[in-house]
Amino acid sequence: MASNVPNAIIKNLTQAKENMGQAKKKYWKGFEELTEQPSFIEQKNKEFREYIAVDEFIGEDNLLSSTNSNRRDFLKFLGFSVAAATVASCETPITKAIPYVIKPEESNPGVANYYASTYFDGNDYSSVLVKTREGRPIHIEGNPLSSVSGGRVNARVNSSVLSLYDSNRAQSPMDKEGNEVSWEKADKAVTDAIKAAVAKGGKIRLLSNTMISPTAQAIIDNFIGHYGAEGAADVRHVMFDNISYSGIIAAHQESFNKPYIPNYRFDKAQTIVSIGADFLSTWLSSIEYSGQYAVNRKPDSGKMSKHFQFETGLSVTGSNADHRTAVLPSEYGTVAINLHNAVAGLT
Repeated sequence: MASNVPNAIIKNLTQAKENMGQAKKKYWKGFEELTEQPSFIEQKNKEFREYIAVDEFIGEDNLLSSTNSNRRDFLKFLGFSVAAATVASCETPITKAIPYVIKPEESNPGVANYYASTYFDGNDYSSVLVKTREGRPIHIEGNPLSSVSGGRVNARVNSSVLSLYDSNRAQSPMDKEGNEVSWEKADKAVTDAIKAAVAKGGKIRLLSNTMISPTAQAIIDNFIGHYGAEGAADVRHVMFDNISYSGIIAAHQESFNKPYIPNYRFDKAQTIVSIGADFLSTWLSSIEYSGQYAVNRKPDSGKMSKHFQFETGLSVTGSNADHRTAVLPSEYGTVAINLHNAVAGLT
């Protein structure tokens, strides 16, 4: 017992230190408290944000003491004070309603409109229906008429509408020092730089993520054709994605002499083997693949596909696999070679 006393003391001291560290954590109710804005500091110690005329009824020189009020008057004044305190504590912002001078034909107050659109952020793709009220998008759901996504969306697509109401996003262009500038000044700076590059026969590069919009691509092609006409300048469009699939393109170029990313049909597969590919959540067209995957994953159908997953960390795809094997990233090549040899041996 004596030999265990120091370890127990050390354990208790460590636990107390951790508890003290957690007690020092500070949490803020909002950006106003975090930035210590003067308006917030002025109001945070007040019980009620608005003036309440309760003292006029229950103060020293009040209406109740100067008149002979009965029980009914007392209950009336009491009800007023309770209602005033309730309204003041709600902190509801004042919203001024301004009627339309000329009401848009497609906008009816209280009636939602739906618009068909496409969501693509360089990784997730889905055909969507956007629900709007008075021109404000409030909800995104899948378009069931789509032959690709089939009315399915994931959590990232569904919650993307929140980015439209982010008060901390950039509200205007910024210069190199991070200062906000007007759109006119930004346009002039870009135009002057392009003209200087064209005059010198220099290089102009347009950087974007992968483009799938034919309208946006047509605008870029017109830009390249205008400034790159007759060799006036070297104009190129460079597409760069945070998650790149150039390795797949290079592999198919070397293997099949075609620089393509193949499409997969999981609804027709009897055996699925994935090596580090989370195709149900993040890999390639995961929204499309998740719908196809579910077609042959019904035990009562009499024909259920078999899914084997080799990966390092647990993923959404791995959690749905029939057989999951944890391997190191450096072992992916070994797994692929052994799988190839096993299949080749059967043929």
